[in-house]
Amino acid sequence: MTIFSILIKTIIIYILVAVIFRILGKREVGQLGTFDLVVFILIAELVALALENKDNFIMQLIPVFTLVMLQIIISKISLKSTKFRDLIDGKPTIIIKNGIINFKNMMDQRYSLDDLLLQLREKDIRSIDNVEFAILETSGKLSVFKKDDYDKSYPLPIILDGTVNDKNLLDINKNRIWLNKILTNKGISIYDIFYAFYKKDTLYIIKKDEVIK
Repeated sequence: MTIFSILIKTIIIYILVAVIFRILGKREVGQLGTFDLVVFILIAELVALALENKDNFIMQLIPVFTLVMLQIIISKISLKSTKFRDLIDGKPTIIIKNGIINFKNMMDQRYSLDDLLLQLREKDIRSIDNVEFAILETSGKLSVFKKDDYDKSYPLPIILDGTVNDKNLLDINKNRIWLNKILTNKGISIYDIFYAFYKKDTLYIIKKDEVIK
């Protein structure tokens, strides 16, 4: 392999990777889901193999294009289907509520007490008692809301793209009867709602026709 061919391949791969990341969207590494990370790692490995391979350079790039198309298709399906998105990325999990640790949720997520204490220390929180809510995001990041914050109520998502989150309803000691009564009074169907969250004893609703497309 000549120096000239190496330079040409490097330039092509550089442009290709830049275009791929532009197509796949703008998100920080910490915001990437498990599936996104797997795809990016595979793309990096395949690109490295294509650069090292002396022959069939274009053929070596076919798996890269395949992964990109697969990622685009899955992303579009995820935007349309909440269930599919939950299957791929998972759901945020409440780890601490009102200063009490939910050990069952920790075990389900294989999240240790050492991990919890480490992330609390990183946020300058000395005691679990000072935490009102701690939520383990799908990216693995721990979102923490302290009791001494000015706004003490965490906005819990109740409806997302026409799908009710029954677990969050249970967390606020409400049920579908309560939810249906509110929606009936407002003359709104669950399927008309893009996003609804509960905060300070109030249900805030954003309808699909209010979202700029």
